[in-house]
Amino acid sequence: MPPQRSESREIAELRRLRQDQPELASAADLQIELLQLQRRAQSRVSLPSIRLDTDYLNAQLASPPVLHFEHLPIEWGDLRFLLRATASAMRSHDALDDKDFRRVETLCRDTERLPVVLRSWYESAKEGAPPIHPDAAGLEPVLLQAMRPFLTRSADAIMAKSDLAGWTRGTCPLCAGEPEFAVITPAAERILICGRCSARWRFHQLTCPFCLNADRGRITSFASRDGQYRLYACDECQRYLKAFDARQATRPVMPVVDGVATLPLDAAAMQRGYK
Repeated sequence: MPPQRSESREIAELRRLRQDQPELASAADLQIELLQLQRRAQSRVSLPSIRLDTDYLNAQLASPPVLHFEHLPIEWGDLRFLLRATASAMRSHDALDDKDFRRVETLCRDTERLPVVLRSWYESAKEGAPPIHPDAAGLEPVLLQAMRPFLTRSADAIMAKSDLAGWTRGTCPLCAGEPEFAVITPAAERILICGRCSARWRFHQLTCPFCLNADRGRITSFASRDGQYRLYACDECQRYLKAFDARQATRPVMPVVDGVATLPLDAAAMQRGYK
């Protein structure tokens, strides 16, 4: 019998989190299942079909996003498996209703329509993009999780050749996605982490990445009880971003783990009227 692959550190941290905070067990279990599904496909994902040259990539920052849909190394058989399995996992954890589950099943059977819908979802993040395809509307969380192996593989390959130092905007230079999390480095810099492809780029410590409000008096900040996390809420656009404070941390930021660990911060922010 072949040896089982060891669990990733993220899964180990999620198991520890669900044990320490039972109220987060359901959310942790869903993320564990999704990570296990994505790991099955990750090892087979190839490099993106973009020129991986530092000078070329840095030049593309002038006309973002750098990563176009046709660059993504999508293997359609793997993607259909991930879509079905992701929808099934989300439905079993009450994160997807039966109607949307059936929509995913129908989409997976239509091999001509699926690429059109996926392209529309991917490109909908771009500024000035047309409305998202109606077959993708409402299924964004499923599409995102199923696309993660292809998106993160592509972003990792590009970031290995470019540090994105010339990028100063609040949206992702690679895929145009919005930041989902941030990390405060030991040098007190704030690095944003894309919620789609997981690319990372430096951004001003107290400027809102969503509306670019830089008035410190209009930014509300509060921390978790243990000081491990901070939340920055903008009083102009009413949006917020959570951050992992690495200055006293014993491990690196793990957006999937930290997203679950900070669900109480989400609740606190929403109670204050932020979104």
